[in-house]
Amino acid sequence: MKWHKILENVSDLPEGRVMTVTAANHDYCLTHFEGKFCVLDNKCPHQGGPLGEGSIENGLLRCPWHGWDYHPCDGKIPGYDDGVATYPTKLEEDGVYIGLEKPKEDVRTVSDAMVETMINWGVNVVFGMVGHSNLGLADAFRKQEQKGNLRFFGIRHEGAASFAASAFGKLTGKPAACFAIAGPGSTNMFTGLWDAKVDRAPILALTGQVATQVVGTGNFQELDLVRAFQTVADFNHRVQKDSLHSELMTLAIKHAIINRDVSHLTFPDEIQEMPAGDEASGTPDGRITSLKIAPDDEVLQQAIKLITNSKRPVIIVGHGAGDNMEAVIEMAEQLNSPVLTTFKGKGLIADDHPLGCGVLGRSGTPIASWFMNESDLLIVIGASFSNHTGITPKLPTIQIDRDPLALAKFHKIDVPLWGEISLTVKKITENITGKTNCIDRHEEIRNRWEIWKSEKANRLKDDRGKGISSIAVFDSLNQHAPENAVMCVDVGNNAYSFGRYFESKKHNFLMSGYLGSIGFALPAALGAWAAVGNKRPVIAVAGDGGFCQYLAEVTTAVKYDMDIKIIILNNNELGKISKEQRGGDLNVWATDLKNPEFAEYARGCGALGIKVTSRTKLDTGMKEVLQHDGPALLEVITDVGLI
Repeated sequence: MKWHKILENVSDLPEGRVMTVTAANHDYCLTHFEGKFCVLDNKCPHQGGPLGEGSIENGLLRCPWHGWDYHPCDGKIPGYDDGVATYPTKLEEDGVYIGLEKPKEDVRTVSDAMVETMINWGVNVVFGMVGHSNLGLADAFRKQEQKGNLRFFGIRHEGAASFAASAFGKLTGKPAACFAIAGPGSTNMFTGLWDAKVDRAPILALTGQVATQVVGTGNFQELDLVRAFQTVADFNHRVQKDSLHSELMTLAIKHAIINRDVSHLTFPDEIQEMPAGDEASGTPDGRITSLKIAPDDEVLQQAIKLITNSKRPVIIVGHGAGDNMEAVIEMAEQLNSPVLTTFKGKGLIADDHPLGCGVLGRSGTPIASWFMNESDLLIVIGASFSNHTGITPKLPTIQIDRDPLALAKFHKIDVPLWGEISLTVKKITENITGKTNCIDRHEEIRNRWEIWKSEKANRLKDDRGKGISSIAVFDSLNQHAPENAVMCVDVGNNAYSFGRYFESKKHNFLMSGYLGSIGFALPAALGAWAAVGNKRPVIAVAGDGGFCQYLAEVTTAVKYDMDIKIIILNNNELGKISKEQRGGDLNVWATDLKNPEFAEYARGCGALGIKVTSRTKLDTGMKEVLQHDGPALLEVITDVGLI
């Protein structure tokens, strides 16, 4: 037996009182009755009520939940044979002690086997919230974190967990996990999971569930999570007693990686701590193949013919081309071809590259639209032809993508070319070298940039006395942001201005693309920081409406010392919605906002907070925030009309 001190000062528990004490990670009820200190099991056998939160009435310990009575020292129920367990207790000069048997060796559980499998597959980052229906799985995470095999980030809202995991997947191409309790914790993750799904980011959702024996009875926080996740999850299963547990986790991760989609597993409470026996953990060895799909030669030759006959080809790259830009730029240089990007693909080619022409579409520059309209052939790579981008269907088009369903998704394409992007582009380059008649566009590109820079300089002078213009904010960010930062962007007018005015260099850009969810930027920055740590700066850009969705996550950044910088454009309005109301000939209504002092709020959370109200102080505030060691927030009071 081992003795554990449970009370330092006996005066802390007066006669006739009870309290909850802890020893060896277990709670007990300590009573002080008739001059004796006694220890009982803390759980009432009725429904587990915490006896240490009860009270002694008429010589009996009363359960705080349903009023069951026990003797404070022997744990018996008057008039019955049963009761609660008691434990050896002794009073020493330095306090009260409980005697416990030495703990048995840790039993490897189903949760342990499945978390080991996760780690073997490289899924070692988890964002989530620990709660009553996921404690067994949480304990498996704890063990692996103590071994240095896993990092767990406890967030303040499960929606932030799924957005963070989505951003991690977008940036790295690898899944992270988001983690929640049954019921509301799980449903809170839906928006971030849909963001990952429609933007083709791999993600693993792990949810607790009430015990199987009470499923279907209307139990507290009971939802049929398999049915609830049917629409969002590509792989969606309940872990059961007789499941092949490691294999189930293997398949979940494999689906997430290959299909770039959502995988969901839900863990009933009683399964999580069930012994796993000698069940081996799963590994990726021999379980996943190369995804380097070669294009069909006949279709490849059709593409080559179009390219060699073209004089003014233009390359348009989307987010799907992100890992293949070395091959794409090599082809562009062979063709002297302008390279445009979608908004989701912003930064895939630097704006100062001789062939870079910025973003095409609503969030873009007139440079990109000019070159699309002046071309005689579009080569579209890893892009989806969304309305936001506005790729014209009126020009001859070659589309290259690794996903055959993405090819010609919305309209007929002259040459839909299926294959792994780098491999396909390299084959094209090999076959066109020395065979093209393309016009050299370098001088034309320089001229169009000069025209746009002159226009930006004129807009930079705008000042209506109602706040700082968006272009001024991004001009300052251009000057002071590190050129290799990961930029996390929200939605709204701030995002449109960001697309137009922020000049990409070696940046990565993360955004809620097809879902377009407000509130993305800050939780995405958590996910980006988990991916890059302090190796690269992480900057979140948001409007006041978007930031307020998850503003509590500033405390998460402070807790884990995440070196995240937050730039807030505060105009006290949902400006984009007001603009849409006016565009629809409607009254502007319910778009005004009552905001806190964001900089003061950041300081209250333990971060640096600076507020800027005048253009003359903007550069100083921007530099101070970006150079600060640790989480920092810059609140800029902006003019809703100058975007």
